[in-house]
Amino acid sequence: MSLPELKIGQIASRLPIIQGGMGVGISLSGLASAVANEGGIGVIASIMIGINEPNIANNGSQANVDALKREIRDAKRLSRGILGVNIMVASTNFGDTVRAAIDENIDIIFVGAGLPLNLPGYLKKGDRTKLVPIVSSGRAASILCKKWLSKYQYLPDAFVVEGPMAGGHLGFKVEQLEHPDFTLENLLEDVIKAVRPFEQSEKKQIPIIAAGGIFNGHDIYRFLGLGAAGVQMGTRFVATHECDADIAFKEMYVNAQKEDLVIINSPVGLPGRAIRNQFIDNINNGEKKPLKCPYHCIKTCDPEKSPYCIALALERARRGKFKHGFAFAGQNAYRVKKIVPVKELMNSLAAEFNLAALQGGSH
Repeated sequence: MSLPELKIGQIASRLPIIQGGMGVGISLSGLASAVANEGGIGVIASIMIGINEPNIANNGSQANVDALKREIRDAKRLSRGILGVNIMVASTNFGDTVRAAIDENIDIIFVGAGLPLNLPGYLKKGDRTKLVPIVSSGRAASILCKKWLSKYQYLPDAFVVEGPMAGGHLGFKVEQLEHPDFTLENLLEDVIKAVRPFEQSEKKQIPIIAAGGIFNGHDIYRFLGLGAAGVQMGTRFVATHECDADIAFKEMYVNAQKEDLVIINSPVGLPGRAIRNQFIDNINNGEKKPLKCPYHCIKTCDPEKSPYCIALALERARRGKFKHGFAFAGQNAYRVKKIVPVKELMNSLAAEFNLAALQGGSH
């Protein structure tokens, strides 16, 4: 048994592996194209993608749109594989970003950080872009199916179910993160059950993709056995040569210990998982970084009350400037031991999957 393909509508990915979108410049055209070339689905993250554009302070929405279009074009130039864009519903330029991705004929839009109730309304006749919401419950999946069906006669082309072991901003309350009811296994079962009636009534397959804490081929084998059609992985792809972050950012993962993975209260009003460093300690000790926000990238962020600008903190970390920033990471980041090429990572995941299949899934 080898890794099966992942079908999302008419799109067929040779491997059922989606590289998670990691914002503020971690996953751009370099990483996305490398993953797509190896048979997975490479994803460009749109949030604050234009933070280094010259016009970002004067016209943030246009700067981000310009940067996104450029990265999509660069990724297409570098790869003929399947490419996606990750967009946050909570972003202040959500509509402009969605329109830009569709205009560039991106294969798939992955949408998280809120329920994209009106997303199909952006598609025009002839557009082939697939729409894949990221959810954390069967209830959310059911709400989207009902809303899209009644308003647009359209069902999601797939769902990503993200569990509490993911990196970055999390769609859970802090007390839910370690609660047994909210394991990825339970969430996956919940979403599959919620979506099944819509698949049956509309005679459309809606693949469910598991995300959050998936680390190796054994994990992929296990979640496919639980009913997932594929997996999304972010953390593993940071420690690759092709990842668009600075080498110092990648080394933070390689050097992280288990106790370094902490939950922080983000200025945007959500818990987030990051690698603890002096910057985070300073913030936790009440230190504030005075800021004038030229971006207002997330609707829920209140610059007047924020102790620091998260966009700037993440961008500085991306460039290896950890005195003024920090790295988001998944719970398993401490298990990363070296930086490898994307090709080597994909080959190792496939080999581990094959071994797990031979052993019946035992480790």
